[in-house]
Amino acid sequence: MTSHLHIRVPEGFWGGLRQMGIAPHEVVRQAQLPLTLINEPFVTTAQYFAIWQAYSDLIGDIAQGIIKMVTVFEPSQYPPTVLTTYHARHYRDALNRMARYKQRCPPECLHISEEGERCTIELRWLDTEEAGPAMLVGITLAFLLELGRRGTGKFLKARSVEFSQPMGDVQALEAYFGCPIQRDAGCNRLTLDRSDLDRPFVSYNSELLEVLTPILDQSLDDQRGKYSLSEKVKWIVKQSLTGGRPSIQMVARELGVSDRTLQRRLTDEGTNFKDLLIHTRHEQAREYLRDSSLDIKEVAFLVGYEDQSSFYRAFRHWEGDTPAHYRTKQWDSDSRHLEK
Repeated sequence: MTSHLHIRVPEGFWGGLRQMGIAPHEVVRQAQLPLTLINEPFVTTAQYFAIWQAYSDLIGDIAQGIIKMVTVFEPSQYPPTVLTTYHARHYRDALNRMARYKQRCPPECLHISEEGERCTIELRWLDTEEAGPAMLVGITLAFLLELGRRGTGKFLKARSVEFSQPMGDVQALEAYFGCPIQRDAGCNRLTLDRSDLDRPFVSYNSELLEVLTPILDQSLDDQRGKYSLSEKVKWIVKQSLTGGRPSIQMVARELGVSDRTLQRRLTDEGTNFKDLLIHTRHEQAREYLRDSSLDIKEVAFLVGYEDQSSFYRAFRHWEGDTPAHYRTKQWDSDSRHLEK
């Protein structure tokens, strides 16, 4: 599976979890990912899928998790890409914008077609043969209908919905979508009444669209180009440290290049993979040690050390101090800062 480097988890996602009584760190722990991922701007495909699967596992029933997530979000929590769809001229404009701007956050891809009285929207996956978690599939299609309902102010119903995976409480989903649900289908597809696409959005805001549209369109072309190779390598390493030491071969696969090409390009930037790995481990260790909920053994594991003694030796080399004493000094420093 190809792991994209620029999948963004909307900030509103974490806020939505809190509204449902789920702490973000519970989801990240369930997914067995680094806790710092909550504050990261991007995740890989594998991490993205793991987050949604973890949310599904914590909720229990997939159908209930779908309905809760799509209805809990307020428009103020929407990221700019979704905000432009909410303020589109009409439902068709909103769906087309959604399909276009999905390109900024793969691996999801929406294919829209209109024929006769029907409009079908099929969810496909980019650059991966692995099917996304059922929860992500359901939420993606449900939100497309929710968008139409909120934009038009009407309780729109789908004509049909098809899922390739089991989706939990089918009756609950049929009540939400207002139509029959087909499971074990050959695709994931939402079918709407084509006439609904002409419905104007009461939330239409031409001035906002005039500002956001050029910015988002431009970002489709230059989003990936704004990070140096060293920064991309450190980012991949950071997300892959838990319980092991990432290899240059693994990082090269994530970037879609050979390990020799990767090392040559890093040399051109005045660095090498070994130094970036050490620097990233050091940065992560200092950050984790500030978290009082983590014991030092867990910190060692999170930065890729199988045993605590190896972590102690490395940390003393980096800081000239033990992890425990460094942690105490940082806590004392933070306390003095707060008192001021």
